Amino acid sequence: MNLNFKNKNALLCGSTAGIGKASAIELASLGASITLVARNEEKLKQVLSELPTDNGQNHNYLVADFSDTVALKEILSKGITKNYHILLNNTGGPKGGPIINADLSEFENAFSQHLLCNHILVQAVVSGMKENGYGRIINIISTSVKQPIEGLGVSNTIRGAVANWSKTLAGELGPFGITVNNVLPGATATDRLDQIMVNIGKKIGKSAQEAGEFMKSIVPARRFAQPEEIAYTVAFLASDAAGYINGINLPVDGGRTKSL
Repeated sequence: MNLNFKNKNALLCGSTAGIGKASAIELASLGASITLVARNEEKLKQVLSELPTDNGQNHNYLVADFSDTVALKEILSKGITKNYHILLNNTGGPKGGPIINADLSEFENAFSQHLLCNHILVQAVVSGMKENGYGRIINIISTSVKQPIEGLGVSNTIRGAVANWSKTLAGELGPFGITVNNVLPGATATDRLDQIMVNIGKKIGKSAQEAGEFMKSIVPARRFAQPEEIAYTVAFLASDAAGYINGINLPVDGGRTKSL
């Protein structure tokens, strides 16, 4: 199977670290021209310098803060100058804690940063995808849409909303050669996981390292994922080879999720 993204343009969110950065590097290595999206311009410039250009690609970036939907719309209206074939929606999850203690503002902020910003991004690129007769919209969400994760009440709620939004879009956009799929990463070696281990350690009276070992013990693979492993999944779903895969929630979690 030859995954070749030459002459394909990809818009990748949250792409200065973790899964987003790994996906940008992987797609660029396969020939795509990348537009990075994140809020820190210095980090964007650094990642931009790391992207392969072996196929003569023209990579660039957009500075955007997903806490402001109005500003995001304005940035996209000015910054999108090409047709995009691939969109990766990827935003860091809301803070943890029991759902009963969550303030209403936590739900509102998470809903805005995840679902509303995803929707704004899709609306910005979908006309070009329809023109091309080719579109791949991939959302990085969470295994919590299949099995809620203890201590991540707000995230569990919002991720479920994103999954159902995505499934609805998949039905509407499928006739235009556009697929919409969700990748559900398990515990992945990123900065966010480091903080989760610290929080779990405090809760069970253990060190972050001990908490990490416990987390690994409940994964059949007995390890955390590397960001590159999630990126490989993104690349496949973005390819021609995945053209008949639409509207799915795909766990990439080493077998941790117990539901089918």
